[in-house]
Amino acid sequence: MNKTLLWSITAAIAGFLFGFDTVVISGANQPVKELWQLSPLFHGTFIMSMALWGTVIGSLFGGLPSQYFGRKKTLFWIGILYLVSALGSGLAPDPYTFSIMRFIGGLGVGASSVAVPVYISEIASAKSRGRYVALYQFNLVFGIFVAFLSNYLLDGVGGSSDWRYMLGVEALPALVYCVLVIRVPESPRWLLLTQKNDAEGLRILSFIYEEKEAKKKMEEIKAATNSESSTESLFQKKYNRVLLLAFFLAFFNQWSGINFVLYYAPEILERSGLATQESLFSSISIGTVNLIFTIIGVRLIDSLGRKQLMTIGSVGYIFSLAMVAWCFYSQADPVLLISFILLFIASHAIGQGAVIWVFISEIFPNKVRAYGQSWGTGVHWVFAALITLITPLFLDEKEGVFGDNPWPIFAFFSFMMIGQLVWTRLSMPETKGVSLEELSKKLIKT
Repeated sequence: MNKTLLWSITAAIAGFLFGFDTVVISGANQPVKELWQLSPLFHGTFIMSMALWGTVIGSLFGGLPSQYFGRKKTLFWIGILYLVSALGSGLAPDPYTFSIMRFIGGLGVGASSVAVPVYISEIASAKSRGRYVALYQFNLVFGIFVAFLSNYLLDGVGGSSDWRYMLGVEALPALVYCVLVIRVPESPRWLLLTQKNDAEGLRILSFIYEEKEAKKKMEEIKAATNSESSTESLFQKKYNRVLLLAFFLAFFNQWSGINFVLYYAPEILERSGLATQESLFSSISIGTVNLIFTIIGVRLIDSLGRKQLMTIGSVGYIFSLAMVAWCFYSQADPVLLISFILLFIASHAIGQGAVIWVFISEIFPNKVRAYGQSWGTGVHWVFAALITLITPLFLDEKEGVFGDNPWPIFAFFSFMMIGQLVWTRLSMPETKGVSLEELSKKLIKT
């Protein structure tokens, strides 16, 4: 295994913690609500969406430590945030402490969605960048799969407190990640750009390229950097195109309803007629399909390209979400409903899931890449938090807007994905196989 791939895999473990931390709450959702007798509004505001508001903060400001203290140090402290959150959530004595600990975990999720894709994109060559950055997404969905499996296996282990084990077990992989990430090097582009450390930057580039090519790449990076102002601001006219590209990709990602389905999977499946234990088991199938089609997306992203995968995913979204809405509306057999939910998950995994972190990490120039990643991920998590905040108001059987039938939600998501398909075909550029410096020239008019 070459060192670049090993470093990428190590950094991408943060994606595993991201996926696990994000979805593990689905197993604790109902027990916590019943334990503390929470209203739908309180439950949505503090229990379910608090982590996402932490994620919003972490993503919006994650570019600052990445830029000033380096990618590597930021990766390490992300692991610490996950560790504290896992232990604190599992031991929380009340809903307020629980919410604070989930918020801390959210900070880790948000910061990792900035630092990890940026780090991997900066240590990978153009021909392998898509696959290597997509390892973050692979680990993310692997973490989702393990979280669903863990929740199923731990259900009933601790009686009424089994949710504490579900949340606390994340401390183990968080600790392992903190130890492993110490051994990865700093980003060569950050060293050359921010630290002006040519010797160390060249040494790391030599692991990625042949010696002569490494020297040429260093000069290319420095030349591209010298063409930019020393006090670059992200929000200026020349960056309008890449800002809009990142905004709309992140916007459509969340209006597919992916986090809605992942966070509330057991409850959605119960609403279809499955018993609690059956819904937890069926959630594992969601994680399995997500994992399989993410692997396919990772394999195809550098051959078919980002735009083609987005097109395939969009078509799958539109059909599967429309059919899920129809299944709920007509009260179809639960097996049929689950089949279309799995098709929806597959469409996400091979499309948006595989593309989003790769694409956003590519389109911004070196000097503002960390800030640009913060912008794109910040938009992503703001909408994720809003959706998670309001969905209990739609799902609650007694006080829900649609009563006990959520079909209009899925019909709306399907309609939004028509918009994504149009945007993909008309506005999204292809970025596969092009160096970061060449992409800057192509996408940004100075």
